[in-house]
Amino acid sequence: MTETMTWRGGGCHCSSVRFEALLPETLEVEDCNCSICARTAFLHIIVPAARFRLTKGADKLASYTFNTGAAKHLFCSVCGLKSFYVPRSNPDGFSVNLRCLDEPTAFTEVRIVNFDGKGDWEAQAQSLAYKSKA
Repeated sequence: MTETMTWRGGGCHCSSVRFEALLPETLEVEDCNCSICARTAFLHIIVPAARFRLTKGADKLASYTFNTGAAKHLFCSVCGLKSFYVPRSNPDGFSVNLRCLDEPTAFTEVRIVNFDGKGDWEAQAQSLAYKSKA
């Protein structure tokens, strides 16, 4: 059975940055406990780059990197919100914050999975690699 995919919109608090992601009706979302995700309450929906498009605000994005510099944390330079970014675990895709979608409760099912980003991050991250493959 082929799962239905729908383009869903989202963005930052002030709407200066807007995006769309092609998402299934049933989601598996990672709740990471690493230092940055825990502090920002980011709930990860990892998608291939082909299933993500920035529709507004490329000129409003500011970037932040730390540690290895592989993750590209992208923030709205107006309101400061990170609604999506390029994750270190999936540099060929994007991680969209469930909480930044226009209708985060409109899915058939959302299963939140704990991700131990504080522990052995490298070993844990390998379990996510398939999520950014088209």
